[in-house]
Amino acid sequence: MKIVVLDALTLGEDMDFSPLEELGELTVYPSSAQNEVAGRIKGFDAVVFNKIKMNRENLEGSGVKLLCVTATGYDNIDIDYCRKSGIAVMNVVNYSTDSVAQLTVGLVLELTMHLRSYFEYVQSGKYSKSGVANHLIPVFCELSGKTWGVIGMGAIGKAVAKIAEAFGCKVIYTRNTPDGNEACVGLLELMRKSDIITVHLPLTQNTRGILDEKMLSLMKEQAVIVNTSRGAVFDEAALAKAVKERRIAGAAVDVFSVEPLPENHPFMEIKDMPNFLMTPHMAWGAYEARCRLVKNVALNIKAFSDGRMDNRIV
Repeated sequence: MKIVVLDALTLGEDMDFSPLEELGELTVYPSSAQNEVAGRIKGFDAVVFNKIKMNRENLEGSGVKLLCVTATGYDNIDIDYCRKSGIAVMNVVNYSTDSVAQLTVGLVLELTMHLRSYFEYVQSGKYSKSGVANHLIPVFCELSGKTWGVIGMGAIGKAVAKIAEAFGCKVIYTRNTPDGNEACVGLLELMRKSDIITVHLPLTQNTRGILDEKMLSLMKEQAVIVNTSRGAVFDEAALAKAVKERRIAGAAVDVFSVEPLPENHPFMEIKDMPNFLMTPHMAWGAYEARCRLVKNVALNIKAFSDGRMDNRIV
């Protein structure tokens, strides 16, 4: 089998692709511009990629049999075209659950404890010169007793909920299909009641822009919100406005509707505010998670070669 990796750098410079080399002839590109894709995939059986858009424009006449996205989400693939053209599509699930949950909670802790301010107070020398043994500004709060709303109760949402409960939080959550649990509530109720909100939604036609100005206006003034799912589930301009006007206590995002973050993005206007945090779509990328990802992509290709349907989207 001939396999090509189009954007290896999205998985980190330290990744070992030997699990793919064992399956056949492997070509690896660090990155690929969109207009280079058609030429680079022609004649290959399997294409491994992360962020690149795969559609009729680059797939038609390529001879590609299998698309392997190095992610769980596949909104960058024209699934209808692949289905009509007989091109198999496979994703990887549950490889980054612990990694994403870990960053999600880390961002919540920073928003509620303001650790950067305390670090800077000591490192700047202000603490040494103060003559006071304790410094307690900005004010921080305990998580215990707070209501933590989880939007999207998949594997990552469940992992975050488990950690939230360990902190002593009351967890409420949303699901596409209500499960009868009293903690399972509608989105409107969750937005109104939660002190902490974390977002774990796939990007679909139903979730795109679901967290708009109206939804954000329901939040408590002292509440914080964290997004480690997909940037486009938010109206990002509305979120920036809510933070700027301090209608919510804070927000943190690891994902953006356009990546990398463009210089004219609404978030750039609030990037220096102490109650706003941004990270570069890194939640999924703990070393162990990335190793699992490459291994599971190899298992997907092997399953396809063996005629099995493991992790098949189409």
